[in-house]
Amino acid sequence: MTGKPPRGLARGLTNYGDADFALYLRKSFAKSMGYGNAMLDRPVVGIACTPSGFNNCHRHFPELLEAVKRGVLAAGGLPLEFPTISLGEVFLSPTSLKFRNLMAMDTEEMIRAQPMDAVVLMGGCDKTVPAQLMGAVSVDRPAIQLVAGPMMTSRHGGERLGACTDCRRFWARYRAGAIGADDIAAVEGRLATTAGTCAVMGTASTMACIAETLGLCLPGTAAIPAVHADRLRAAEATGTAAMALLRDPVRPTEIVTRDAVENALRALLALGGSTNAVIHLTAIAGRAGVDIPLAWLNELSDTTPVLVDLKPVGEHYMEDFFAAGGMGAVLRELRPLLNLDCRTVAGETLGERLEREAGPVDRTVIAAASAPFEPEGGLVALFGSLAPGGAILKRSAADPALFEREGRAVVFCSLRDLAERIDDPELDVAPGDFLVLQNAGPKSPSGMPEAGYLPIPAKLAAEGVRDMVRISDARMSGTAYGTVVLHVTPEAAVGGPLALVRSGDRIRLSVAERRIDLLVGEAELERRGRALPAPQDPSERRGYDRLYTEEVLQADRGCDFAFMLPR
Repeated sequence: MTGKPPRGLARGLTNYGDADFALYLRKSFAKSMGYGNAMLDRPVVGIACTPSGFNNCHRHFPELLEAVKRGVLAAGGLPLEFPTISLGEVFLSPTSLKFRNLMAMDTEEMIRAQPMDAVVLMGGCDKTVPAQLMGAVSVDRPAIQLVAGPMMTSRHGGERLGACTDCRRFWARYRAGAIGADDIAAVEGRLATTAGTCAVMGTASTMACIAETLGLCLPGTAAIPAVHADRLRAAEATGTAAMALLRDPVRPTEIVTRDAVENALRALLALGGSTNAVIHLTAIAGRAGVDIPLAWLNELSDTTPVLVDLKPVGEHYMEDFFAAGGMGAVLRELRPLLNLDCRTVAGETLGERLEREAGPVDRTVIAAASAPFEPEGGLVALFGSLAPGGAILKRSAADPALFEREGRAVVFCSLRDLAERIDDPELDVAPGDFLVLQNAGPKSPSGMPEAGYLPIPAKLAAEGVRDMVRISDARMSGTAYGTVVLHVTPEAAVGGPLALVRSGDRIRLSVAERRIDLLVGEAELERRGRALPAPQDPSERRGYDRLYTEEVLQADRGCDFAFMLPR
């Protein structure tokens, strides 16, 4: 053994009490896989690869993996892939968010436990990218993200279709009786026809764009369609860049700084991106010791315009965004607002990247900062007596006519209650009412699902009602739209004010004042609070379900586990 820091297979030797024996044994087992001495002496780039039969978004990963390996081999490294948990958004019960932290732990521990000098993180479907970045920041070994890329669109009856905003649009028409069973069945087969993540600026594409803005994936790679040859070239370049990180090491905690997080928040607001990204970015930043108070989001939102016209906010799709100039075009428009000295995995600062000559930009998709689609950011945080810890509204996907109003609460105490009563013809509800869902937050049995996009009651949908104010402690898919107040904190399951709302109560919403208030007297609220049932004892649960319930934080803390935050 030499006095040099260990690298490659000599890193993190299994403890037998004899380091030389451990390396000898490790190499002998590696040779059973056909490797020669020269290859085994190379630095190792681990590749966290997440294909799964339960994850349609990642079905092209075997081909992407080979491209990453080419890049690593060409740069003189040894690529070794390893599996972790894979989170297929629509295949998980009760919700993928519940397993994001489990995947983050899996990723972190496998990077730490196995001998690799750097790691390529291959993810894409909604919760996989934040889980991988959370784990990578915590272990703090040189890491670079490679995202799956979005699907291409399809066609139906002369219309372009893309998962999953259009799935919600057609489902709403089906519920309203505007189309029949044959139509909805035809749409079902045409919504998702290629590999890749949702074709709109949903959570997956939002997180890809945030990863690029943070500097954790290569410039220009967030929006490349999954089936485009450029996606394979990006994979090869990512493998090469992982080797470059060994020559000029930059660790995730040197990239995920407060300035970089501010840049990412600006990008999120300019994209009109997913509300889920607030939770995920808060969790990623929290692993680096950077807090994201929701008041900071509002400060940035006031000075960050919406520059991107993509569904669910606008009319275009991710393939259009890629052709229009992608994140490079957005960041150049935001440049006066950005912190340009932030380091990136490309070995350059953000400012150095933006100094390169720009390509053409399609202004129907990506607006100039001087003529934005909206003057203020796509998201806003609300506070008030109903949400002392804050709530989130995606105002760029909402109806401004509903922003300043007072309404009567129609309360559903659980997801089961919602399912049983929302389409009841006898439901006491009017178009001006506020639909309220309780007990759908992170500590609830449902684990904070994307249920905040409450369906319009069937009898109102049949009358042509398309939007209502909807309030909950749940999340909403990044592909959804409407005047939906989400992530109400503290949640109902821990006795937050949301738990005290009763049907018939008055609630006041003011987006201008950033407030949402329950208009019920303190004495009555105290009486209701005393009558609340005791929270479920976590000891009644087992395994990961128990760990999740005991340790998960509220939405304003990113729904991470308390014990996973840096000391």
